Amino acid sequence: MKQTQLLKGVLEGCVLAIIGRQESYGYELMQALHDYGFTSIVGGTLYPLLAKLEKQGDVTGVMKASPEGPDRKYFTLTTQGQASLAEFQAQWAQIGAQVAAVMEGHDHD
Repeated sequence: MKQTQLLKGVLEGCVLAIIGRQESYGYELMQALHDYGFTSIVGGTLYPLLAKLEKQGDVTGVMKASPEGPDRKYFTLTTQGQASLAEFQAQWAQIGAQVAAVMEGHDHD
């Protein structure tokens, strides 16, 4: 299935949530997303998203030495990023409930 705009928006919220739990670097984030079932996510999708989140001020990246290989850029949420995550969670809950109601065929008011 092709990457859709829907998945890109959802992915942004998921990345914020993972980074919100603990600082992470790109490959570690990709592995976490794969573990959650987002197996179609590749570096070409994730790294531009991380750059966008950093440019927007939702995450901040710090280069740190790696035990093996080159330095890694570790990302943490900023205060703005925490607010963006909370906003995503609220919107996702609302949309999820609305979509579930439509799928289940509940009457609307």
